[in-house]
Amino acid sequence: MVLNMNWRKDDAGGRDGPRGYHHGNLREELIRAALDLIARKGPGGFTFAEAARSTGVSAAAPYRHFRDKDELMASVAERGFEQFEAALRRAWNEGRPDPFSALDRLGQAYLSFAGAEPAYYSAMFEAGVAVGDTPSLRAASERAFAVLRNAAEGLCATMPAPGRPPALMVALHIWAMAHGVASLFGRGDGARRALPMSASELLEADMLIYLRGLGAERPRA
Repeated sequence: MVLNMNWRKDDAGGRDGPRGYHHGNLREELIRAALDLIARKGPGGFTFAEAARSTGVSAAAPYRHFRDKDELMASVAERGFEQFEAALRRAWNEGRPDPFSALDRLGQAYLSFAGAEPAYYSAMFEAGVAVGDTPSLRAASERAFAVLRNAAEGLCATMPAPGRPPALMVALHIWAMAHGVASLFGRGDGARRALPMSASELLEADMLIYLRGLGAERPRA
C-alpha cells in the first residue's frame, strides 16, 4: 500500500522559513536519498535523520515506511540486487553461444555494475546489512547468485564426468574472483586501487588460469 501524504511543516530555523511538502511516494525518495548519501559519505557516514532531511521531511516521517536506517539500507541493497541480477542474466544469455564466451560477458557485467553503481554495490556488500533478516532481500541476492550457479553448471557440463568439480564450488570460486577484482580494482569510487592493467584483463586472466586448472578448455574456433 502506498501512503499519499500531504502536510505542511513549519521550519522556523530553516533558510526558507515555512515550507509545504507533498510526497506521493516518500519511500522511493528515501531510497534515492540514501543512494546519494552512500555515494558521498559511505554507508556508515550518515544517519536516518539525515536521510529524512535530504528529502525535506521531518525526522519522524520516514518511520511510516522504515523501522530504522538498517531497514532503509536493506531496501537499497534489495533494489541493487534486482538490478545486478538483471545485468548478470542479460550477460549470461543462457550460456549462448557457448559457456566460455558467456562467462566472459558475465565477468565483465560484474565489473561494469561495480563501476557504474558504486552506491548500490556498497549497500549490497559493504554496509553490513544482515541479508537473512529480510526475506525479500535474501531472495533477491539468491536470484543474483543463481545466475552464477547456472554459469558454473554450464561450464561443468563441458568437463569429463570423472573428476568433475561440484557446480556450487565452481560458482563460489567464480563469485570470489569477480568480486575480489571488482572490489579492489573495478570500483567507481575513490577506493579503487591502481593496477598496471585493466580490471577486465585481470579478471579474464584469473578465469583462464582457474578454468585451465579444472581441465576446462575453451572450444577451438
